[in-house]
Amino acid sequence: MYQYDEIDQKIVDERVEQYRDQTNRYLAGEIPEAEFLPIRLQNGLYVQRHAPMLRVAVPYGMLTSERLYKLADIADDYDKGYVHFSTRQNVQYNWPELEQVPDILAELATVQMHAIQTSGNCIRNTTTDEFAGIAKGEVADPRPWCEIIRQWSTFHPEFAYLPRKFKIAVNSRTDLDRAAIAVHDIGLQLVKNDAGELGFKVFVGGGMGRTPIIGSLVNEFLPWQHLLTYLDAVLRVYNLNGRRDNKYKARIKILVKALGTEAFAEKVAEEWAHLKDGPGTLTQDEVDRVSKFFIDPAYEQLADEEPAAVTALRQEKAGFDRWVTRNTMDHRVPGYCAVTLSLKKVGVAPGDATSAQMRAAAKLAEEFSFAELRVSHYQNIILTDVKKSDLPALWEAAKANGFATPTVGTLADMICCPGGDFCALANARSIPVAEAIQAKFDDMDYLYDLGDLDLNISGCMNACGHHHVGNIGILGVDKKGREFYQVTIGGESGGVNNEPSIGKIIGPSFEAEEIPNVIEKLLNVFVAQRHEGELFIDVVRRIGVQPFKEAAYADADQ
Repeated sequence: MYQYDEIDQKIVDERVEQYRDQTNRYLAGEIPEAEFLPIRLQNGLYVQRHAPMLRVAVPYGMLTSERLYKLADIADDYDKGYVHFSTRQNVQYNWPELEQVPDILAELATVQMHAIQTSGNCIRNTTTDEFAGIAKGEVADPRPWCEIIRQWSTFHPEFAYLPRKFKIAVNSRTDLDRAAIAVHDIGLQLVKNDAGELGFKVFVGGGMGRTPIIGSLVNEFLPWQHLLTYLDAVLRVYNLNGRRDNKYKARIKILVKALGTEAFAEKVAEEWAHLKDGPGTLTQDEVDRVSKFFIDPAYEQLADEEPAAVTALRQEKAGFDRWVTRNTMDHRVPGYCAVTLSLKKVGVAPGDATSAQMRAAAKLAEEFSFAELRVSHYQNIILTDVKKSDLPALWEAAKANGFATPTVGTLADMICCPGGDFCALANARSIPVAEAIQAKFDDMDYLYDLGDLDLNISGCMNACGHHHVGNIGILGVDKKGREFYQVTIGGESGGVNNEPSIGKIIGPSFEAEEIPNVIEKLLNVFVAQRHEGELFIDVVRRIGVQPFKEAAYADADQ
């Protein structure tokens, strides 16, 4: 994990004090609201339905136990004792006092954390696969590249006030995408060419929101040396040509669509001609400098076979067997695995964790995973380096702290934004709908029989819950002051074989109490129509939306 040097720390500390002064002047009436708005946004502060919301950066999802302890302390001292882990691998506080935010930022700075550029029309937190660096089959470790992008983009003077927010994701496997690069403003796929040289496929113009679009391939192979200069070129074209008259048409996806992929790529190439081989060109020394922060911990030499004690306990306890099956993943190092600590317990808002749970997770990381954790796109916490022989002890500890729900990858492991319970932009609540679905589908055997299935819920068209790319997506809509929910099927953020797609609306929206039964009808069609080995997304792609639509509205037609 990257560690601040003296210069890094000074920059963050000075930014805290600068923002403290700006906040004090705003509260004293010396800075108008319109001028304070971009200031607070680029320091991570929103004004939500009931209180401010502070978003804290977790670069590419990596945390240490020390940092998680600090996040827990802040939750107790300045909030209501919990946090929300977002789909962008960040942490959100829902109840801070505006005048106390500078104090929170000062606390974060003591453990090399901040909220810089977690909001606003700038380059946001770069994300990647939560299993980066430990997963089998990677082309290369994406974390050094994420860190290089982070250092390049933070306080970049040209890109502080873009036409709209800007998000970059990096993926490291060509057969699996857990980073959802196709729905980012820039998606980077690590690849090697026929000569074995490392580079990137570059996708631009993906996104969700009001106009969901799969990104366009604008560069088939970008040598790694030119990563930053090419990103500079893309951002310059966007900054110069992106719309600023209409925020709903200001994202780069609208520009790419308006120009066409070929014309956009030509503009980028023209701009790049002035930058290529210039001072921004990466050198091997620079990549080595950053890569040294991501060296392996002190792994033991272990056999890769499952320990006998683990096998015996799986045979004895069905709950443990389910947890190992669903909540662990093979590691590239023999004898180790990654373990997902689920934040999807029934009755709890997906992605929420109490301060007690955060301290417990930090302690588990110290005991079982070299004091390192990850935040996942699916709003869970990951212990990346667990010895397989430690799984029984870890399972008991996970159960005691509400982390052992064995549903990772299933319908119950849903993505959900905070929705109308917190967000001022939301048209409808998300959390009660998630809880109703969790309560209805609580039969583990049924969930496992359904197989891998993404269900995503958003409270509005901003799509913070990524409903467009859920195999089943649910969107809250407003109908004359009443909350309704639109259902889509067939979305996929990438997944196995990297086949991203935007879900299709099945028909008119439903009332909240109808949603669990509608989901059941969709699942019944899947179960009836599937061939051996097919997942929900496979069946939707094979038979289309119509059979699902007919089932969902069958009662209404009678």
